Amino acid sequence: MHNLKNIRDNPDIFKKKISNRNVKINFDELLKLDIQNRETIQKKEKLEQEKKIISKQKDKAQFERSKKISEEIKNLESSQKLISDKINNILHLIPNIPLDDVPKGVDDTSNKVLKTTGAIPEFKFQAKSHYEIGAKLNLMDFDLASKTSGSRFVFLKGALAQLERALSNFMLDIHTQEFGYKEISPPLIVNENTMFGTGQLPKFENDQFQIKLDKEKKFLIPTAEVILTNMVKESSVNIKDLPFRFVASTACFRKEAGSYGKDTKGMLRQHQFYKVELVSIVEPKKCSEELDRMTSCAEEILKKLKLPYRCVILSTGDMGFSAEKTIDIEVWIPSEKKYREISSCSSCGQFQSRRMKSKFKDDKNKSDFLGTLNGSGLAVGRTLIAIMENYQNSDGSITIPTSLRPYMNNLDKIH
Repeated sequence: MHNLKNIRDNPDIFKKKISNRNVKINFDELLKLDIQNRETIQKKEKLEQEKKIISKQKDKAQFERSKKISEEIKNLESSQKLISDKINNILHLIPNIPLDDVPKGVDDTSNKVLKTTGAIPEFKFQAKSHYEIGAKLNLMDFDLASKTSGSRFVFLKGALAQLERALSNFMLDIHTQEFGYKEISPPLIVNENTMFGTGQLPKFENDQFQIKLDKEKKFLIPTAEVILTNMVKESSVNIKDLPFRFVASTACFRKEAGSYGKDTKGMLRQHQFYKVELVSIVEPKKCSEELDRMTSCAEEILKKLKLPYRCVILSTGDMGFSAEKTIDIEVWIPSEKKYREISSCSSCGQFQSRRMKSKFKDDKNKSDFLGTLNGSGLAVGRTLIAIMENYQNSDGSITIPTSLRPYMNNLDKIH
């Protein structure tokens, strides 16, 4: 969330930067409401001061005036709350400001490839899709999932279920043992305020799975970013304790409300999927170097699995709501003959910490909002897809990457 004072002091900058995000915000209306709000507060404070003076005088002749002032203050408070709510309704929908090095554009066509790594496999046979391979092996069942749960769900069986579990464990071990992330096993259900803190609410409520639990709104997490980042909500941490680096492997739940008709076949876009998530909490000035570090940690998983991939910086119109800069890692999918996102690493600057009221104190005991970052390290289902397709054999079997075999009881092939 943005500081209203910053918008007030730099309206033209905000108008320009937000227009580059392909979002329409009525900043003139916001600034008009801001003026009304401050004027109302000033009137209320002036009346409160007058009432205080009358109270000290203890003059019975002023009783009616004091009573009238109290009524006026009450009306102003009510009016000010309505204005304040309107201001917040606009503020809560303003996305983060993109950094200067983010490409300008309305969608993914303006994204820029930063680098491409690994050799694309050349098959002497027609490469099959992961769902064709899975069906032939009788280890992937979408029809059964449709009967029990509906569309965009899947049953993984036997060795594929084992491979999914192996990938989560492999990723967790790399991130904790090699990169120093602290493993967390978090709740998968969060409240409305927690979803607001990382920017999922109010704008993206239609894409969330809300559950009935007591009278309070609760949600299944769309990503572990939500719960891990909120571990510092409404707190003030010592600068000496930074950075915090958390990792968790969780199920994630999304309605995919805005993707009707997209990726309806296979596991690419599911309502329930597993993901290993990385979250960093740092000093704001260190967000840029932490983003590079986080991206390289996610890349290392693909390098160890020997999967071809590329890194892409997203344009202003393609970034997520809370991000100031995002680098996507895309893995090669042979059946589609193109790269698909497998990780999205984002710096959010102080945008989320303002919403969460998360601060730190520097060496001089001065408070400021924290910097937050998040990234997939990696999406487990999409990594499973990439392995199935890039390591497929002509007989329909799947070769297990060497680095994963210790997690698969030294199995070298799934057939």
